Amino acid sequence: MFLALVVTPELRQFLARARGGAARLIKVCIRDEQLVLGAYREPQQHWDQDYDHFLLPLLDDQEPCYILYRLDSQNALGYEWIFISWSPDHSPVKQKMLYAATRATVKKEFGGGHVKYEIFGTAEEDVCLQGYQHYVSSCSGPAPLTLAEQELQRIKITEGWVKQVKTEISVESKHQTLQGLAFPLQESAKRSLHLLAQKRINYVQLRLDVEKETIELVHSNPTETRDLPRRVPKDTPRYHFFLYKHSHEGDYLESVVFIYSMPGYSCSIKERMLYSSCKSRLLEEVERDYHLEIAKKLEIDDGDELTEEFLYDEVHPKQYAHKQAFAKPRGPAGKRGHKRLIKGAGEAIQDS
Repeated sequence: MFLALVVTPELRQFLARARGGAARLIKVCIRDEQLVLGAYREPQQHWDQDYDHFLLPLLDDQEPCYILYRLDSQNALGYEWIFISWSPDHSPVKQKMLYAATRATVKKEFGGGHVKYEIFGTAEEDVCLQGYQHYVSSCSGPAPLTLAEQELQRIKITEGWVKQVKTEISVESKHQTLQGLAFPLQESAKRSLHLLAQKRINYVQLRLDVEKETIELVHSNPTETRDLPRRVPKDTPRYHFFLYKHSHEGDYLESVVFIYSMPGYSCSIKERMLYSSCKSRLLEEVERDYHLEIAKKLEIDDGDELTEEFLYDEVHPKQYAHKQAFAKPRGPAGKRGHKRLIKGAGEAIQDS
């Protein structure tokens, strides 16, 4: 609702002078259905030093009012102001409605281009200097997002971070290319991969140190196939190299299986992005520098998937017999009638 009350000449003249910087604070009240000058204060110190000293004593717990407070900053029109609508909880409902309906009139009379911030308050903590500063910080912050928008924003931020890391090449720490992100292996991890290549150990588990941007050894404890599910953490990603010893068609085989375990959304987006980006470069380095032939590369989200049957079927997929090509069915038995030859227009149709 918009209500246009009469502005007294005294108030109109004072507002015109005040816009030039003569006043620090102007209090506007409604009396007998007119907008009148309630009080004013001239500047004494910096705006934030005058703020609580001038403003708080003028607030009445029982009566609404408007406060125009001048900042020291300026725009193209002159000084910038804060427009405060004061409507205490204990004031009469009729007055609250009257002041709410007249707010636009006061702002228009003063000049909306001079108003930098508008604040509505029902208690002193809403409009005091600390409350004003909190309001300003909330205005400069991002707008509230839905859960889906928050997730999308985190993904975009993480993607931007990964792209930035890819462009920052450090010769002593890491090397990145467009094919992926490469963190250097720590010495303990290198030694364990050498031992695995020599088949002196049968299991290596690695993790990313996100802060140091390195790949570290978690452990290389002896591991049987039945132990694999217990080796996979439930709350953090890991890289696993496992020497799978088994028999296939009468032959004894030792196949190196790479397992990338990622327990889904219990991990942060940053972790998921980094582990995914580093995986391909790690495998390239392992196959090139340590001469490890990876028989199978797996990606799982739960260690319970790693059963003997699952590993065997992944390393040795079942071969299906070649399906016979589709054969065109034969036509119906017996004669299908005489063939006919269709001539051009004006020619007779003859039976063959």
